[in-house]
Amino acid sequence: MIPVPPPSEPATKTRRPLPAVVWPLVALAAILVVDGFISPSFFSIRLVEGRLYGSLIDIVYRGTPIALLALGMAIVIGAKGIDLSVGSVVAIAGAVMAHFIHLGFDPAVVVAATLAVGLLCGLWNGFLVAVLSIQPIIATLILMVAGRGIALMINGGRIPTFRSDFFSALSTGRIWVIPSRLFLVALVFLVLWAVLRRTAFGLFVEAVGGNASAARLAGIGTRMVTLATYGISGVCAALAGIIITGDTRSSDAVTAGMWSELDAILAVVLGGASLNGGRIFLATTLVGVLIIQSLTTSILMSGLPPEFNLVVKAVVILAVLLVQAPKVRTAVGSLVAAFRPRRTER
Repeated sequence: MIPVPPPSEPATKTRRPLPAVVWPLVALAAILVVDGFISPSFFSIRLVEGRLYGSLIDIVYRGTPIALLALGMAIVIGAKGIDLSVGSVVAIAGAVMAHFIHLGFDPAVVVAATLAVGLLCGLWNGFLVAVLSIQPIIATLILMVAGRGIALMINGGRIPTFRSDFFSALSTGRIWVIPSRLFLVALVFLVLWAVLRRTAFGLFVEAVGGNASAARLAGIGTRMVTLATYGISGVCAALAGIIITGDTRSSDAVTAGMWSELDAILAVVLGGASLNGGRIFLATTLVGVLIIQSLTTSILMSGLPPEFNLVVKAVVILAVLLVQAPKVRTAVGSLVAAFRPRRTER
């Protein structure tokens, strides 16, 4: 008799991974629910004299500078880099902006000069990383330390104030009932999304972040890509500086953008990106910004001191890094496999 092979087991259906935006949205929803329990009026929004007011509006409004920084940071991290200097670039941009306003230049010239300075700061970081092969964390730490001193020198050791209808409207104005700064964030998001997803640049960035040596062998100009990522981050930091400086109508080189690099990095990581590079998530990065701002609101509403906010952010970063660590993932996978019921052979 010809042996009949045993019937093969039916192929198990492979589960499709959830979209990257799911878990950040779940985390954001959980924080908002907690905020709702802390403050019963948390979800209330009211319209007063053509302006929207409420905790949710305040979260979105206050998160716009970090959103601009995080969008640029997402591209740098996607190329397996890091930019610790964005807070100092915010201070430099604010100082340049106030200086040019005092000189009497038109708003268009002020904006162009401020963005140009941000671009130069980013290209300086990119030069140190791409050309001199300095580790990104060390290269950007240089400008992080020196940047506020540069801003102080531009300000002459003072905190200059100014009046500008254009920058006040850009920072604190409204278009219909929506804050005008939200339109700026939306514009930056759409431009970066188009550059990353409608051109080859996004593929080049992710290739450099995934494996720079392989990308170089494939003919990709890794140095130019790295320079471009830091240049974009510098421009985004300059835009954030314009918003912050226009909001306060002054340039404080010491406090402007303080610890904002921490928020930007945390937003990118909470959005699902890995510090090992290779992927860029712009939409979930914005969700990460909302998570950070919601955490800040939760701490303030609970009556805890504002300094506690830094401790919470540090703990969140540590937790995310532990989850991304290969050894931790391997250990968790082994633990799950140990408790998974085994199939009994028939």
